[in-house]
Amino acid sequence: METKAKDSTVVPRSQVDWRIRYSSRLRLIDAGIVIWAVVGAFGIRFGFSDIENRNVKEVDYVLLSIGLMACWWTMLEFWGTREARVLGSGTEEYKRVIASSAWLFGFVAVVSYALRIDTARGFVGLAFPAGALGLLAGRWFVRQHLRLERKNGMSGSRVLIIGDPFSAAHLVRSLNSVPAAGYRPVSVHLPGASSVDVGNFTVPVTGTQSDFDSLLATILEANVDSVAISAGVNMHPQDLRRLGWELAAKDIGMILAPALTDVAGPRIHTQPVAGLPLIHVSTPKLTGGKKVAKRAFDVTVAGALVTFLSPVILVLSLLIRMTDPGPVFYRQERVGLRGTTFDMLKFRSMKVNADAELAALLQAQGSDHKPLFKIENDPRITPLGRILRKYSLDELPQLLNVLGGSMSLVGPRPQREGEVALYDDAAHRRLYVSPGMSGLWQVSGRSNLSWEESIRLDLYYVENWSLMGDVVILIKTFKAVFASTGAV
Repeated sequence: METKAKDSTVVPRSQVDWRIRYSSRLRLIDAGIVIWAVVGAFGIRFGFSDIENRNVKEVDYVLLSIGLMACWWTMLEFWGTREARVLGSGTEEYKRVIASSAWLFGFVAVVSYALRIDTARGFVGLAFPAGALGLLAGRWFVRQHLRLERKNGMSGSRVLIIGDPFSAAHLVRSLNSVPAAGYRPVSVHLPGASSVDVGNFTVPVTGTQSDFDSLLATILEANVDSVAISAGVNMHPQDLRRLGWELAAKDIGMILAPALTDVAGPRIHTQPVAGLPLIHVSTPKLTGGKKVAKRAFDVTVAGALVTFLSPVILVLSLLIRMTDPGPVFYRQERVGLRGTTFDMLKFRSMKVNADAELAALLQAQGSDHKPLFKIENDPRITPLGRILRKYSLDELPQLLNVLGGSMSLVGPRPQREGEVALYDDAAHRRLYVSPGMSGLWQVSGRSNLSWEESIRLDLYYVENWSLMGDVVILIKTFKAVFASTGAV
């Protein structure tokens, strides 16, 4: 009936409170980086020699530097950059670091302008970018260590999940799929469920009692850090409110997991009405200013990459021409935004007329009915083509597609018309945005993901697009390419 979790050992919460440890660690790291940035900017702008012989104005900058360091460190604390729930995964931690730093230096600029204080722009112009980048780098290194610990089952919150069998099972799978988030399901409670419903869980089922006292006793016995209430839970609203009071008194977190799938924070807005926290989900739109910003980002970055990589493109073109007879570039019609078609460019990595053999190869491996046309150990690829594909160098000509507007740097991968014909209604939402050279599913598993997983990640991107998300995906793309874990 029940399958025990890998780590069901009860450890006193007071002995495993990683939150205090990591918050203290971040305070020390932030202090070191802030001091380094401000003192470094002071040294570059004014120098350190003979400070005692300098005039009053420059001595004032010493006091300003001390005050700036103290305020910067405090702003990071005040902005919640060290809160446990933002550590380890997602972009919220980085956003808070940038926002707190920008607000502080923005305030300095406004005060200087309003009071007509002649603040040295070189000093501020050095301290802010150096400190912001240093803080982001420090958070990244700490995050890597935290993620490694969480993969080994440490430095995370032990979670008891309460709900109906279907939603509880979905929540267990979702939390287990992202160990870096730090929520580790250790048990499930199914109020009012029948005995038939408790057999398909990878963590222990603590029971099906629905009365409040039994539920509270189960939570305390499980020795968890958080309780996650999934959708469809068989509990009275007043019992949920009372449970929140009891958990708060015992310093146990309470998490409400609504029945929303693949919807990110920017689209979720909470509005209290009659004591109820109503959740509004906005419609995803890539129009107006967002569309202009994405296009400007594409043109700027793609243009810079074409300029920087032009020698590489020229060398690869010569190698393709010298090692295999046929054209340098390969053109193929793909389906793009709103179902329109365009010619996608690639360096040719296969022998000439390779498309004529695709149908037979797909049928031979039994995947001709699947929307993702991938041939395992494809015999059509040339020796040079294997190297180009391993490091995704065959994709470089698509920068011209980006400059032309038929593609974006980041978006769902463009597919053939035959693949699109196999789409279901959900998959068609991939066509809501321009196709991309890279995308969320490529950096999440590259070609090793199943079609269903790829579609889910593409739909998440379409539903929750942001410019910062594009930047993060591009950074991960370079990491994935050099890791050589599969073709993008």
